[in-house]
Amino acid sequence: MRRDPAHVDAGPGVTQDMTAAGAAVAGTDAARARAFLERTGLPGLIDVHTHFMPERLLAAVRAYFDAAGPLIGRPWPIVYRQDEQARVAALRSFGVGTFTAMLYPHKPGMARSLNDWAAEFAARTPDCLHTATFFAEPSAAADVRRALGQGARVFKCHLQVGDFDPNDRLLDEAWGLLAEAGVPVVTHCGSGPVAGRYTGPGPVGVLLTRHPRLRLVVAHLGMPEYTEFLDLAERRDGVLLDTTMAFTPFIENAGAPFPRAELPRLRDLGDRVLLGTDFPNIPYSYADALEALERTGLGDHWLQAVCHHNAGRLFAC
Repeated sequence: MRRDPAHVDAGPGVTQDMTAAGAAVAGTDAARARAFLERTGLPGLIDVHTHFMPERLLAAVRAYFDAAGPLIGRPWPIVYRQDEQARVAALRSFGVGTFTAMLYPHKPGMARSLNDWAAEFAARTPDCLHTATFFAEPSAAADVRRALGQGARVFKCHLQVGDFDPNDRLLDEAWGLLAEAGVPVVTHCGSGPVAGRYTGPGPVGVLLTRHPRLRLVVAHLGMPEYTEFLDLAERRDGVLLDTTMAFTPFIENAGAPFPRAELPRLRDLGDRVLLGTDFPNIPYSYADALEALERTGLGDHWLQAVCHHNAGRLFAC
């Protein structure tokens, strides 16, 4: 018998009321997202920063955010706690035609099994861009080569969670393979919400000097070092930015607002900015993220490029 996605076994500490609330928000979101598409003249959305991963790992990620209050100074109540099938259906209902499965290891020995899971997920979810990952460990190059052979079209690198230097010599060959293949790497390299040992523009700037052909997508617009990552994007054509969480009230009111003086620069880089949201691990509705972009006042042409056309060119989708 088919289960109601609002009544699933979502894990320890998660009640049916919480998953039901997420399902209700998703239903309202669909109407708001479709209205956004109609207002802006968009054919649909391509979201380059969404998370799908094995359920055990997703539960650990959720637990991290559930306990994030003491770490970041405020609660982070994840809205979308439905099961995997319901979350995929929710994205489709929002008008998302293509999305990713951003997943990442937090220790050695995880990347290969995560990549195998992601290959299987992409095979059964044709609107998901086949996503892969890696870690700074001796097997990094072999893991990347294997994932590319499986058909990976985008990689995720999380410098904050992984707590590794992107310039670690263990990664030299892996970065070289990715640069040669021209496969984009979505990289959490900014210091938000909490700085790591290797976050910030410095380590990534060094990396791009050593591997100038890399296609690096800076997640979260580089939050909170927005200006420095805009500088980097202006200097290097292979650097792109994704909008994940930027401009939302949750971020704007938390001490990391995007500087309004930098909006003209973001507009001028409009052909290298991509829609990202962090779905499902967000403490507000999906439509909130879309409407936050609209409130920048950068116009429909910019929104069309960011929310669809740029990623469509990048991934030929």
